[in-house]
Amino acid sequence: MRTQVAIVGGGPSGLLLSQLLHRKGIDTVVLERKTRDYVLGRIRAGILEVGFVELMREAGVAERMDQECFVHDGTVISYGDEQFGINFKELTGSHVVVYGQTELTRDLYDAREAVDGKIVFNTENVTINDADTDSPNVTYSVDGTEHRIDCDYVAGCDGFHGVSRQTIPLTVRKEYEKVYPFGWLGVLSETPPVHEELIYASSGRGFALCSMRNENLSRYYIQCSLSDSPEDWTDEAFWTELKRRIPADAAERLVTGRSIEKSIAPLRSFVTEPMRWGRLFLCGDAAHIVPPTGAKGLNTAASDIHYLHHALVQFYETGDTDGIDLYSERALARIWKAERFSWWMTNLLHRFPDQSEFDLRMQRAEIEFLRVNREAQSVLAQNYVGLPY
Repeated sequence: MRTQVAIVGGGPSGLLLSQLLHRKGIDTVVLERKTRDYVLGRIRAGILEVGFVELMREAGVAERMDQECFVHDGTVISYGDEQFGINFKELTGSHVVVYGQTELTRDLYDAREAVDGKIVFNTENVTINDADTDSPNVTYSVDGTEHRIDCDYVAGCDGFHGVSRQTIPLTVRKEYEKVYPFGWLGVLSETPPVHEELIYASSGRGFALCSMRNENLSRYYIQCSLSDSPEDWTDEAFWTELKRRIPADAAERLVTGRSIEKSIAPLRSFVTEPMRWGRLFLCGDAAHIVPPTGAKGLNTAASDIHYLHHALVQFYETGDTDGIDLYSERALARIWKAERFSWWMTNLLHRFPDQSEFDLRMQRAEIEFLRVNREAQSVLAQNYVGLPY
């Protein structure tokens, strides 16, 4: 098989890149190791920066998102029973959008299938070959039969555990990582959200987040030990602990119900450099991970797709390789800023096991400074709605 761009990974990053390139007449093949139903069964983030929303519109897949999404002009931060709002619209003139990653991915699958886009599911033994030459190829097997794709370029959109990053030799790539000493226990429930905006809660018992997917589907998180498992937490225990960490008025309004999904996610900050090796490009979680505080994971992947899409279109339309040559530099410049913001938000709101009394007072002082200082709120708002590409 021959294509122009082989895309390893059929999640939102790979699908969005495939759709954007298709609209410019560039041929792609997407390889996904799981089934479509499996990919759509993964519960992930739902906060989209305006830049991501514009990419979806550019890809021609924004109709349902525009109809069903929730526009959020701000967020709420609490510490104990104290709380205050950060008004994104007033501070930046912009906003974020709530639209679940599952629905976004479904829209992208539907769009690719509507034009007979090439997506190969259930792939095994994916190997990226000769990426440092002018003739890369990708081999893989399905049901025991091996296949090969010859291509001009390879986009690695296959996540942290995928093969793409590992293809870059250790003599070339450098990895930076911080592992946090806690995780997030997340619960999805068919209940109305407790607030019209997200609540980021810092408490003496640990962090909590009140989020949502739609008017009847809520997503809640609490900071937990890495040694915990979801089975350790009954629904009743989760709701009880959540109420202890959010302001009293929110706890009184909270509508509880049976969880329909429960999981624990460890938190880490991770970046690999460079994000390009020869004709292989890394995108999204294949190149970087952020803690979910600040809602940057999916959005950092979108910024990679923005830079790569425009670089490939520039090459195929004009022969100019400037965008390709500068892809890693441009993508990483924005990624490190998103890493900083996510790291800062995590340190601001969580309880760390080695914090001293002094550390706790400094943490509280920083939150109280944020509460009263417009410039500090503006910095948070600019980062939250998304820095420019």
